[in-house]
Amino acid sequence: MQTQLSAQYQGTPDGLAAEAILRKCVHCGFCTATCPTYQLLGDELDGPRGRIYLMKQVLEGATPTRKTQMHLDRCLTCRNCETTCPSGVQYGHLLDIGRKLVDAQVPRPAGERALRWALKEGLPSPLFAPAMGMGQLMRPLLPHALKNKVPAKQPAGVTPTRQHTRKVLVLEGCVQPSMSPNINSATARVFDAAGIQCVVASKAGCCGAVKFHLNDQDGGIAEMRANIDAWWPHIQAGAEGIVINASGCGVTVKDYGHILRDDPAYATRAARVSELSKDVSEWLPELTAKLKGKVAGSASKIAFHPPCSMQHGMQLRGGVEKYMGELGFNVKTTGCEAHLCCGSAGTYSVLNPKISYALRDRKLGNLATTFGADAPDEIVSANIGCITHLQSGTSTPVRHWIEVLDQALSLHLA
Repeated sequence: MQTQLSAQYQGTPDGLAAEAILRKCVHCGFCTATCPTYQLLGDELDGPRGRIYLMKQVLEGATPTRKTQMHLDRCLTCRNCETTCPSGVQYGHLLDIGRKLVDAQVPRPAGERALRWALKEGLPSPLFAPAMGMGQLMRPLLPHALKNKVPAKQPAGVTPTRQHTRKVLVLEGCVQPSMSPNINSATARVFDAAGIQCVVASKAGCCGAVKFHLNDQDGGIAEMRANIDAWWPHIQAGAEGIVINASGCGVTVKDYGHILRDDPAYATRAARVSELSKDVSEWLPELTAKLKGKVAGSASKIAFHPPCSMQHGMQLRGGVEKYMGELGFNVKTTGCEAHLCCGSAGTYSVLNPKISYALRDRKLGNLATTFGADAPDEIVSANIGCITHLQSGTSTPVRHWIEVLDQALSLHLA
């Protein structure tokens, strides 16, 4: 795609990066066919190709409008288009730049600014845990829309205390410890059974995704630097890797090297952190080899929803089903639209609820057909946002696949 940057963007880091991405686009439109918002809304400007044209116009000097902002806001950042694109267009990185440039020129209404501020400051805050606890206590009295965002309280389970020579860092996340604490403790128990100790760096916090994708990029980058500082002594001491059990966080941490590439103080360490970061599913080959014979598999019908951050952002597909199958579980992905987003997408379900819930219901309908006429006994996923979002629309239990593995391991050891 031919691009003529306006003078204000020529030679700037954002301009150079955006131009390189735009020049790869060949207008083919393959991305449109797999875009969730285009499928729902049928508007070219609500698909990747249309949004690319909007961002190109801004970079070439056109004045963006609230309509431009709205179409960029409606993108789920699912990155399905990147999986589909034959030219390797890095749409996610372009969208980060486009939103930043548009928001700098288009003021948002006061109510919208307040909501976005509350999300970016509230979710990573230490106050989130007590607020969630209060919400869970009052959950029966909450209106339906708010109840959807407050999962029922669940026990955390016991975190192992055994020491092992092999150690990995684990990112606990900002909302997961209070919304679904058993995911982290289950991860630690599974690794403990495989002879690997999970270590939590006390000063590590939010991965930075919430602020970064709500266009507080400086705030998000500050959180990224804080995590690198917290992890670095453990990495120097021999930690084998960084295990991340929320794929939305994983895709962001794996991008630290790119985001901080021009930061002289952090670029080298950020690249190393990204190199060491793995979704917990990437450990399954080793875990499977170590846990065979220790896991009581199950014939229960388990439908797996691979989050977009996992299958498109990190390009991880098939591993959970393959290795859980080897351990004796009946895990399958749906044969219908498994590539499409469930509508959670971080804070998207709060900011664009109509689209979000339409995608949720479409996803649940497809998951219900995973085993043909038989409904699945449970649904598993790999991201706290997807799990909470899907559970709000079904009575079928929804949880993280690591919890299924942990439960079966516990049953065997009992």
